[in-house]
Amino acid sequence: MKQLIIQGGKKLFGTINISGSKNASLPILAATLLVDEKITLKNIPDVKDISTMINLLESIGKKIKFSNSRNQIVITSKKNKKLIAPYNLVKTMRAGVLVLGPLLAKYGQARVSLPGGCAIGSRPVDLHIEMLKKMGAKIKIDKGYIVAKVIKKLKPNKLKFESISVGATENLIMAATLCKGKTTIKNIAIEPEIIDLINFLNKSGAKIFFNSKRIITIEGVESLKGSTHSIIPDRIEAGTYAVASLISNGKITLNRIDTKAMKNIFDVLKLSGAKLNSNKKNSVTVSRKKIKSLNAKTIPYPGFPTDMQAQLMSLLCLGNGKSIIKEDIFENRFLHVSELKRMGANIKIKNKSAYIQGIKNFTGAEVMATDLRASVSLVLAGLAAKGITIVNRIYHLERGYEDLVKKLKKCGASIITKNV
Repeated sequence: MKQLIIQGGKKLFGTINISGSKNASLPILAATLLVDEKITLKNIPDVKDISTMINLLESIGKKIKFSNSRNQIVITSKKNKKLIAPYNLVKTMRAGVLVLGPLLAKYGQARVSLPGGCAIGSRPVDLHIEMLKKMGAKIKIDKGYIVAKVIKKLKPNKLKFESISVGATENLIMAATLCKGKTTIKNIAIEPEIIDLINFLNKSGAKIFFNSKRIITIEGVESLKGSTHSIIPDRIEAGTYAVASLISNGKITLNRIDTKAMKNIFDVLKLSGAKLNSNKKNSVTVSRKKIKSLNAKTIPYPGFPTDMQAQLMSLLCLGNGKSIIKEDIFENRFLHVSELKRMGANIKIKNKSAYIQGIKNFTGAEVMATDLRASVSLVLAGLAAKGITIVNRIYHLERGYEDLVKKLKKCGASIITKNV
């Protein structure tokens, strides 16, 4: 097991280049199952979830090699295919279920292990299954696997999500891409990562059109062609390092960001006291005078993202009054609260809301990470704490942050990784 050991209290100054988006890369990697020709993907982040998805694609029948750098890959197809996503690969990563739609669309069958990942609630795959059934798929759950078949091809349909789901939106878009006829999907998620998936598919020959903000029409095509695509910047990584600047009372410049995609995050951070100075199109410098209390809630894009909730909470623990964060996406995403309390935080949970009373300082302690974003919220608290903080179970961090320790150390953080 590995630990992070952080000596807190150092103001962070410097520049951080933001990596490609993990949450955009994963569905795009899954979508390459729809394509027989060569695909080149650039700006892929070097994180554990990406390695897991690459291993999954290779087990199904893709040949993947790194080209020029660890952030660019070339994907081609092997002749033999195994239309299964096994438990040993999917158990650590929720995104494994995203191969279901492409496999059904391309090959008419799939056997996909029910997904694992972070312990942030049930996140059921019911919506994925329900919508694929409406497109003609026969699906059952057998020994922990989603077993799906379709006679000949999936059928076009007019679909509407009862609730907005990022993963189900991605799966249905991919499934409908090769579905002969016209499919309309209403009430879709519109996160930047989904737009990036649509852009990749259209670049590869798909015909996906927006009718309105949350409605798309997909005209099925016979096949997709090879293409080259660069993954968008990771807005959650950028938001995390913005909080690192604020919580340490430092000044960090974030390069290679998409300022438009980050508006919902930056707007909330401004309310917390952040000063954002734009240097050029894709660069922002983040600093502050004091941390202000505020009320916030997580809602689907363009609202404030659930993936930034834990980081924001760490920041507001040092605010100058009472703050409230309402978690409206996942029902079990306050697991970091008990660990922040070990560091001196004053937080009470009632129903879906966290009530935060600002404190003067965090105190270093030994803490345990429960999921990806909870892990980094503890790192952020450790950066601001008096004394030493030890973060255990950091494999969660490795799933989603490229070179976290290296990037923080470059800005002056006292942080090391230790094997125990």
